Amino acid sequence: MEKADIGLIGLAVMGQNLALNINDHGFRLSVFNRTTSKVDAFLAGEAKGTQIIGTHSIEEFVQSLSSPRRILLMVKAGEVVDHFIELLIPHLDVGDIIMDGGNSLYTDTTRRVKAMQEQGIIYLGTGISGGEEGARHGPSIMPGGNKNGWESVKPILQSITAQVDGEPCCDWIGEDGAGHYVKMVHNGIEYGDMQLICEAYQFLREGLSLSVDEIADIFSQWNEGELNSYLIEITSHILRVKDTDGEPLVDKILDTAGQKGTGKWTAINSLELGIPLTLIGEAVFARFLSALKAERLKASSVLQGPDTQFSYTEQEKSEAINAVKEALYASKIISYTQGYMLMREAAKAYQWNLNYGAIALMWRGGCIIRSRFLGSIKTAYTNNPDLESLLLDDFFQQAIAATQSGWRKTVSRAIEAGIPVPGFAAALTFYDGYRMACVPANLLQAQRDYFGAHTFERVDQPRGQFFHHEWMDEQL
Repeated sequence: MEKADIGLIGLAVMGQNLALNINDHGFRLSVFNRTTSKVDAFLAGEAKGTQIIGTHSIEEFVQSLSSPRRILLMVKAGEVVDHFIELLIPHLDVGDIIMDGGNSLYTDTTRRVKAMQEQGIIYLGTGISGGEEGARHGPSIMPGGNKNGWESVKPILQSITAQVDGEPCCDWIGEDGAGHYVKMVHNGIEYGDMQLICEAYQFLREGLSLSVDEIADIFSQWNEGELNSYLIEITSHILRVKDTDGEPLVDKILDTAGQKGTGKWTAINSLELGIPLTLIGEAVFARFLSALKAERLKASSVLQGPDTQFSYTEQEKSEAINAVKEALYASKIISYTQGYMLMREAAKAYQWNLNYGAIALMWRGGCIIRSRFLGSIKTAYTNNPDLESLLLDDFFQQAIAATQSGWRKTVSRAIEAGIPVPGFAAALTFYDGYRMACVPANLLQAQRDYFGAHTFERVDQPRGQFFHHEWMDEQL
């Protein structure tokens, strides 16, 4: 029997769709699943008539692969990945390659890269974005780890990935856990984008009293311009779907959001590295707050909000809708700004050589945060590879200048009306703090020195010199 070019373990929906994608691109594929009946069901169903090889044991699976063996794990992150690595290792040879395509924590990937290298096995942490549709028709793929394996898997990964302007949305990210790290930040930005869209929706619904159908039309219009993106597009589709009674299905969905950890990991890492990832942090906290459904129901009956009620003429309503659009666009810029600041700091801390412009290109197609706006990020880093912040790029400075009036109006109106906009507000507060030459941390440092003798630097002395003042003596 002809041996397979690549093997895939894990036949949940993502694994199945990737398997079919790989097969469609002319690569011979072998598959295995811990519940072996899934292998038979897959071959008899979605994979019927393909060249995909089904196997029923790890030994059979490994033996079905050509050398060097290329194995893609599409299993649940965490202990399950380590379990399959342990099962595979006794059957592998030096130079064989294991790729983890799940949402693994980047530190776990770094650990596995080093452990596998000691045994002569090449390990790649391969972030894959795009959901079920992307897996089937072309995801965004972010590989990192032991670069010795990249040339061997590159033809396969770049063939099955999304293509934009003839370029694959897949390229080498960096060493150790860099691939999964960039995927983690991608997911953090995804959390932020989704939260911002939800805030825009709630303001349009409650602040402007628009119907779901009217809001669907607005999102469709926004998707024709600078806000063009996958998430804006699917939001307009979602809002048009009716339940069996003819009412919007979205109104029948319980308002408690789930999360699988990647957004939380991004926020935690920002605290570890000292980067103010405020918008993504608020997006994570908003999901936590949504989960407190029982408490919110109790609070809604006893806690008072503002009495302010806004009324709008048709002209004023049109202006307010545009202001929400500007708030969404400006806040989206801040979300990416913060995400790129975090990646930049991580590259320094973990000694990775990240290509920020190339990352933007990888996110233009296939992935959940794909949008028109990513081309401008690529241009910014092409013009200045050492760019410290997107806000220091001319394009983004001009974009914020053009939208901040509506941004500020939307946040202030929402606060007056008692409509929560934590993402919009966090983004605006970050922007105002970032543009301040002087913030009140001088007073904070004085407080720290007062109660803890933590010392402070002075503006009239060279940086790096620290001073302490005997504050209590001033009261004598």
